[in-house]
Amino acid sequence: MVQQANSWHPGLPMWCAPMAWILWDRFLKFNPTDTTRYNRDRFILSAGHWSALLYSLMHLTWYDISIDDLKNFRQRESNTPGHPENFMTTGVEITTWPLGQWLASAVWFAIAESHLAATYNTNKHSIIDHYTYVLCSDGDHMEWITSEAASLAGHLWLGKLIALYDSNHISIDWSTDLAFTEDVGRRYESYGWHVSYVDDGDTDLDGIAEAISIAQKITDKPSMIIVTTTIGYGSPNKAGTSSAHGAPLGDDECIATKKQLWRPTPNQRFVVPDEVQDYCVAKKQQAIQQQYNRERAFSTYMEDEPKLASELKKRLKWNIDIDIDKLLQQCTTDEAATRKLSWTCLQVLADALPVLVGWSADLTPSNNTYIKSSHDYQKHTPEWRNIRFGVREHAMWAIANGLALHGWFVSFVATFLIFTDYMKASMRLAALSRLQVLYIMTHDSIGLGEDWPTHQPIEILAWLRAIPNMYVMRPADAVEVAASYALALSLINSPTIMSLTRQGVPALQGTKYELAKKWWYIVSDDSDPEILLIASGSELQLVVWAAEELRSHWKQVRVISMLCMRQFDSQSSEYKQSVLPSNISKRVVVEAGSSFWWGKYVGLKGKYITIDCFGASAPGWEVMENFGFSVDNVVTVALSLF
Repeated sequence: MVQQANSWHPGLPMWCAPMAWILWDRFLKFNPTDTTRYNRDRFILSAGHWSALLYSLMHLTWYDISIDDLKNFRQRESNTPGHPENFMTTGVEITTWPLGQWLASAVWFAIAESHLAATYNTNKHSIIDHYTYVLCSDGDHMEWITSEAASLAGHLWLGKLIALYDSNHISIDWSTDLAFTEDVGRRYESYGWHVSYVDDGDTDLDGIAEAISIAQKITDKPSMIIVTTTIGYGSPNKAGTSSAHGAPLGDDECIATKKQLWRPTPNQRFVVPDEVQDYCVAKKQQAIQQQYNRERAFSTYMEDEPKLASELKKRLKWNIDIDIDKLLQQCTTDEAATRKLSWTCLQVLADALPVLVGWSADLTPSNNTYIKSSHDYQKHTPEWRNIRFGVREHAMWAIANGLALHGWFVSFVATFLIFTDYMKASMRLAALSRLQVLYIMTHDSIGLGEDWPTHQPIEILAWLRAIPNMYVMRPADAVEVAASYALALSLINSPTIMSLTRQGVPALQGTKYELAKKWWYIVSDDSDPEILLIASGSELQLVVWAAEELRSHWKQVRVISMLCMRQFDSQSSEYKQSVLPSNISKRVVVEAGSSFWWGKYVGLKGKYITIDCFGASAPGWEVMENFGFSVDNVVTVALSLF
C-alpha cells in the first residue's frame, strides 16, 4: 500500500502487525457487518502513521474495505485516506492525529463504558461490558496531553482501558535517545496504571496475548503493555533505522522484505493467501454468532428489567421524547451574567436529558457548570454525571471528543475563553470529525476586568470562527442563552462554542427566542432605517440604548443581534438581504473582540468599535469604557457617518 501510494509510513505497520493481529484475532469484540453495535470493543489507533495497518486489518476481517480500496490508499476520495477518518471509513472509531490526542480520547471511551455499566447493568445482567484498546507510540508519550489524561485515568481506576505501547526507540529524527530517555513504565505506575512488558514484540505472539489476558483481569487500574519492537521488522536493509519510519522502502526492498519473511510470491502485490482468506471468513462468522448471542442476552434483559431496557433503547436510538423549546423558554426572564444564565439552562436540560454529562477544568464555580441533580463521577460512583478534571484543560477537550465518538452522550466542557489556546487541536478535531460537543467558555472579553490582559481574550473569537464546522455563539441575554442551547442541541454533527460573560447583562427589549434561533435577527427597527447597528453578546445592550439616543436625533435605526456568523452566512441571500440591506451603507459594529471577520458585514463605509490590542486591569465597566464600549461612544461614531 505504501509503495503503491509512493508515500507514508511503512515501518510502523510492519513492526506493529504482530501485536495488532493478536489483539484483533484473539481479543477484540466486534462485528464487521454491524460497526455501530453498542457493546463492541473500541480500537483506537492513536498514531495515524499506522493507517496502512488498520486498513489491512479491516480488509482481512471483512469490514467494507476492498482490495481496490487498499490500492487507492491516500488517493483523492479514497475510502482509505492517509490518516484514518471516522466520517470517511465505516468502522474507524476516530479521526487520528495529532499525536497524543486519541490516547487521551480513549480515556473517555473507558469512562463512558463504566458510566453506562453502572447505570444499566444489574447483578444478573452485564449488558454493558466492553474494552477500549489503544495502540500508541513513543511520540504519543512525549506529548503533554497524554500525561494529563493518563493521570486522570489512573485516578478513576479505568480497568477497561488497555494500551499497547510500541516501544521501538526510533523517531523521524533518529534514535529517541536524542530527546526521550525517561522510564515510561515507572511514569505510568506513578499514575496508578498496571504496567507490563513484552521484550520481543516481533515474534513473541503468545507473550503479547498473555499480557493482554492479564490486563483484562486488572479491574481497578488501566493497563499499559510496553512492547519492544524493531522498526521496519522484516526489511533486511532498513529494519531498525529511521529510514523505515516515514518513506516507502522502494520496490527492491519490498521484494527483499517479502523474501526474508518467507512470502511465497514476493513479486506480487495485494495478494491474500487462500488459507488466510479462509481463516478470516471463519472469524467473521464467529463475530456474527457472538453478536447474536449478545442480542439474545439483551432480550432476556428486556424481560427481566423492562424499565432499564426501555431507557437504554431510547438512549441508543437518541429517542429523547421531550420538547426542548418548551423547557428552555422557562429560562428567558432572568437578569444576570450570561454564564449564570447558562447554568439555569443546564439544570433544566440535565433534569430532562440523562445523556447530558459535563465538567469544568477546576473552574466549576466560575463557569457555573455543576449539575445540581447529580453528584460527582468518581471511581466508586461512576453512575454520576459531574466529572472533575482538575487543571487539565488539554486532556479535558480530547476526552470530550472521545465521549461524542463513543456515542449516547451529549457532553459539555467548560473553562475561560482565553484558555482555548490550549485546546485548539482538540477543538479542530471535533469540528473535522463532526462531533456534537458543547464548549461553555466564560469570561469572554475585557469586560471581566481586573484579571489583566493575560485573561482578557481579544483574538480568540476570530480564530474560533475560522474553524470550519465550528459554531460560535455569543448570546446577549437570557433569551439568547436559551436559544443558543436549543441550537447547540440541534447541531448533531457540529461542535458549539458558547461565549459567555463574567459581568451581568440586562433583559433586553426586542430579543425573542424564535428569532434568536435564526442566528442573526432584527432586535428593533424603524420604518425606513438609514443606519444599521450590529452587535453580539454583552455589547448588544449598548447598541439597543444607543439606538434610542439616535432616534432622539431624528435618525432611523435598525438594531441587529449577531448571535452566530457561520449560520448567518449559510442562510439564503434573500434572508441575508432582509437583515442587512445592501442599500444601507451606514453601519456600525460593536464587539469587545478583534475586528477580524467583521469587514464583510460592515463594508467599506462602515465603522468598528472593536479592540485590536491587549486590554488593561481595572474594574470591568471602566475597562470597557476606556476602550470605547459605551453608549455615548456608539452614538458619536454612528453620528459621524452622517
